[in-house]
Amino acid sequence: MSITDRDGARQHRHRRVRRRVAGTAERPRLCVYRSLRHVYAQVVDDSSGRTLVAASTAEGQVSPKGSNKASAAAVGTAVAERAVAAGVRRVVFDRGGYLYHGRVQALADAARAAGLEF
Repeated sequence: MSITDRDGARQHRHRRVRRRVAGTAERPRLCVYRSLRHVYAQVVDDSSGRTLVAASTAEGQVSPKGSNKASAAAVGTAVAERAVAAGVRRVVFDRGGYLYHGRVQALADAARAAGLEF
């Protein structure tokens, strides 16, 4: 199978990872989506098909001034605080087919620092 475009390759990697990674009620999935302008994160319970909490830089109150890594860290902190308030402390991290580097790593580190365990 030949995948020529970058997003198609990312989706292929994401499908491969999602075969193993699934969120449950006890340990939902923290999934990350990264666009050119924004970073999105949500905590999903796959067994019931519900999004428990979400945060993104597209929201007005989350996006700080500064670099993309700082914005991603702000999203990680926001989603972790909302998840802890909703009673979720342990999650499974789903990097969405992206490399664990840069904005994705900054989001994950900030979520860990704010109280999520993964």
